[in-house]
Amino acid sequence: MADQLIRATAADGGIRAVGVITTRLAEEARMRHKLSYVATAALGRAMSSGLLLVSSMKREGSRVNIRIKGNGPLGGLLVDAGLDGTVRGYVDNPDIELPPTPQGKIDVGGAVGRDGYLYVVRDVGYGYPYSSTVEIVSGEVGEDIANYLVTSEQTPSALLVGVFVGAQGVTASGGILLQVMPKAARDEELVTTLESRVSQLSGFTPLLQAGKTLPEIFNDLLGDMGLTILPEVQIVRFDCKCSFDRVLGALKMLGVDELQDMIEKDDGAEATCHFCGEVYQADRQHLAQLIEDLQAESV
Repeated sequence: MADQLIRATAADGGIRAVGVITTRLAEEARMRHKLSYVATAALGRAMSSGLLLVSSMKREGSRVNIRIKGNGPLGGLLVDAGLDGTVRGYVDNPDIELPPTPQGKIDVGGAVGRDGYLYVVRDVGYGYPYSSTVEIVSGEVGEDIANYLVTSEQTPSALLVGVFVGAQGVTASGGILLQVMPKAARDEELVTTLESRVSQLSGFTPLLQAGKTLPEIFNDLLGDMGLTILPEVQIVRFDCKCSFDRVLGALKMLGVDELQDMIEKDDGAEATCHFCGEVYQADRQHLAQLIEDLQAESV
């Protein structure tokens, strides 16, 4: 099944539901960054979460940044997701690995750490971006994002995200976000029913592994609540806007002396994009041209 995102409503618009499948893009991230199992699971969950969060924004070009900085050996992670369905991200320490939890699951919480902060930035493309900071509650990513939605945006939310990664790579990844809208939040019975149904799920990836589609998952959870699945299916993908021209622009900012030093000592320069792992090589001719440009601009 292609990586995709779909939206739905239920309870006469009182419930907003978004589901996303990110199996292929999580595998691309794993390969690009040479991620361990636990790093793959952490970053995959965060990328799914980013796509789910940005899906509620309206203005074209809107983006959400998620940064998690815990006290675990992963060091931290950063995800950038767009309303256009693109997402990218990286972790500080991609090769760390931890033993499974006593339940036999990948220990994302141990890798991220139980102490630290979650930072969320919403950028609509103009003015100052809206930013919020909350403390980490578990390091499991999904629980931390759900806590952010409740504490920072005052929206009762249930978030399930998961990644199944094994010897063959990522075979299932994605998530679902259910939110009770303000007009329905006072309906305690509705909120309790929704919480109960979500709590009975063993996770999101088992549903994908059982062959469930996103519409089928929505129907199982909300089918008796006036479910309406919106017709648009949005394709999501791993995508980075880095380019060789941008690398040259960054190198140019170093100035003539630093560029000349690179030519003499290293015969060029190498730059690696944090977000996608792409490696760019600038030879001595490229650097010499940058120096010439800088000298011409200073005349």
